Amino acid sequence: MVEKNSASPGNPPKRFLRLRQFLGDIPLLAWLIGGLISVLIEQQIGESLANLLGLPKIPVLFGFMIAMKEPLLLPGALAYVLVLYVLTIVLIGKITARPFNLMAAKMMQWPIAIPVLLHLVVLYAIMHFWADLSLYRELTLKLTLIAIMLTLSLNIINGYMGEFSCSHPGFMSLGAYGASAIMVMFFVNDRLFGDAILPEVLGPFLFPLALILGGIVAALGALLIAIPSFKTRGDYLAIISLAFMFIVKSLFENLQFLGGARGLKGQPDLANLPTVFIWMVICVWVINNFVRSTMGKALNAVRDDELAAEAMTVNTRRTKMVAFLFAAFWAGVAGGLFAHTVRFINPNTFGVQRLAEILAMVYFGGLNSVYGSIVGAVSLNLLGEMLRPLALFKWIIIPLLLILIMIYRPTGLVAFKEFDVRKLIQPKRKPEKEV
Repeated sequence: MVEKNSASPGNPPKRFLRLRQFLGDIPLLAWLIGGLISVLIEQQIGESLANLLGLPKIPVLFGFMIAMKEPLLLPGALAYVLVLYVLTIVLIGKITARPFNLMAAKMMQWPIAIPVLLHLVVLYAIMHFWADLSLYRELTLKLTLIAIMLTLSLNIINGYMGEFSCSHPGFMSLGAYGASAIMVMFFVNDRLFGDAILPEVLGPFLFPLALILGGIVAALGALLIAIPSFKTRGDYLAIISLAFMFIVKSLFENLQFLGGARGLKGQPDLANLPTVFIWMVICVWVINNFVRSTMGKALNAVRDDELAAEAMTVNTRRTKMVAFLFAAFWAGVAGGLFAHTVRFINPNTFGVQRLAEILAMVYFGGLNSVYGSIVGAVSLNLLGEMLRPLALFKWIIIPLLLILIMIYRPTGLVAFKEFDVRKLIQPKRKPEKEV
C-alpha cells in the first residue's frame, strides 16, 4: 500500500484530513448539545470572562463588532470566542460523541418526525438563550431567519428553475404591506385606519392568517409577471421582474392610505423569536419537499433543457408558473414577518439594495441547494452586521468577497446538494484514513 500524497492536486491537505478524522465521529445532536451548554455557560460567566479579557462588555456577535471598533481588543475578542464557544463545543462534542451516536442509531428506528423535533427543540433552545443576553442579538437572529426564507424562495427561481428574477423585493413588499394593513386595521388604534376593530388579545391567533394573506397577495402580484414572461424565452423575466419591482415601489409611495412615502408603522409586536423560528422551519420543510418532489424534478429538467423537457411531456409553462407563484408566496410571508419584526416599513426598504442583498445570499451560498441558501443567508447576514462599524467600507468588502466566490466557486459555496434530513441526523463514524 502506498500513501497518497496529500499535497497532490485534487486531494485535501493532510491537516484537513486529520481534522476530519478528529471531528468526524461527532453527530449533529452532540454539536447542538455542545452549543447549548456554551450559551448557558456564557449566561453565567460571560460578563466576568469579558472583564477578565479586558473587553468593555459581552460581545454581541462573537467579538467582531468590538474588534472592528477597537482593533486593540481583537486578541481579547478572539480569546472569548475560542474559550467560550470553539473549545467548549468541540470538547463536549468529543466527550458525548459515543453516547449520542448510540442514541442517534436508536432514534433512526423511530418515526422521522420524533428525532427531527428533538433536534429542532435543542436548536431553538440555543437561539433562545443566546439571544436572551441582548435585544440586538435577538433582532439580528430574527432578521437572519427571515433572510433564510427569502434566499430559499429566490433560489427556487434563480437556481432550480434557471431563470433570473429581480422581483423579490416587490413580492416582499406586497406581503409586508398586506400583512401590516390587516393587523394594524384590526388590532391597532391608528391615525390612518382609525380605531381597532377587534380586541388586541386576538392578534396572536389571527397573525398567521395575516401572513398567509400577505403571501397570497405576493403570489397574485407574481401572476402579473408570470403571464407575459413565460410566453417567451430568454432574459425577458429579468427585465419584466425588475420593472415590476420599481412599479410596486412607486405604487406604495403614492398610496396615501398606506402611509405613502412616509411608510407604515405601528405593527403589533407579534413577530417574536419562536414565531419567526417556526415559520422558518415550515418554510425550509415545505420548500425542501417541493424541490425533491416530481414538480422539483420537472423544474430541473426545464432548467437543463426546456425543449427536451417539452419533448418528454413536461408542461414547461405550467411548471414555471407554479414554481414562480410558490416562491413569491414565501417571499410575501417573509415580508410580513419582516414588517412585524422592525415594526416600520416604507417603500425604500424594498429597493435595489434589498435586491442586491438577496441575490448576494443566493449566489454566495450556492444555486440549486437548500443547504446553500441557508449557508448564504446566515453567513452574509451575520457578516453584514459584523462589518457594520466599518460603515460604507463593508459594501466594498462584501462585493469583493462575492467576486472571489464567483471566480473560484461560480455556483456558490454549497451548490447542487440535496438537503437530506436522515443523513443529517444519523450517527456519525470517523472517516477512514486515505491509503
